[in-house]
Amino acid sequence: MLTKFNLFFLLLISYVTVQAQQIKIVDKPISYDSTRIKLSLQYLKERHGITQTAPTITPKIIVLHWTAAKTFSSTFNAFYPAKLPNGDRKDIAQVSALNTSSQFLIDRDGTIYRLMPENYFARHVIGLNYCAIGVENVGSADFPLTDAQLKANELLVRYLCKKYNIEYLIGHYEYAKFKNTPLWKETDPNYLTGKNDPGADFMLNIRNNMKDLKLKGVSNN
Repeated sequence: MLTKFNLFFLLLISYVTVQAQQIKIVDKPISYDSTRIKLSLQYLKERHGITQTAPTITPKIIVLHWTAAKTFSSTFNAFYPAKLPNGDRKDIAQVSALNTSSQFLIDRDGTIYRLMPENYFARHVIGLNYCAIGVENVGSADFPLTDAQLKANELLVRYLCKKYNIEYLIGHYEYAKFKNTPLWKETDPNYLTGKNDPGADFMLNIRNNMKDLKLKGVSNN
């Protein structure tokens, strides 16, 4: 039989648990100046066939990445300029001078950094940028993502799903499988790059932890 004290204690535990699950996001913006705005609008028009007056997106999909770099600072510094540095990323520079970036960057300890407003355009996934929120994680195949990052990704995805009409959750390595779907918007059918981030094991784990959201992957488009 529950006493008033026991009931109070159970409610307190429940409250603490809910509080512990609340997300903490650190705003650390990269440059989103007039140059980035101009290049983003140009990319939307030339690569996605979309003409807009503002570099915003309507999020439908979340794409998880890894940075292939070992530190937060090296990735942040790489994303910060609006334009790709001269001679950098020749495989994608010929398509656009717009620098790569993402809306979020998660450090090894699970700290979530927001690099720009969530509904701003970022160049991080071919064919889907116009509707995709990108989440970069500091790590690589040789520097595996951490348990703290797994938890942070879960919290972030749940947070975004409450704010936006998110339908899909994919790893970057899965993006090309959308090519023959209505979501795909890339004016050059031959523009593709090979990806393996953030790893199949990471995606399996996060999907297992988030079955309740019933987000679509590439197998059920």
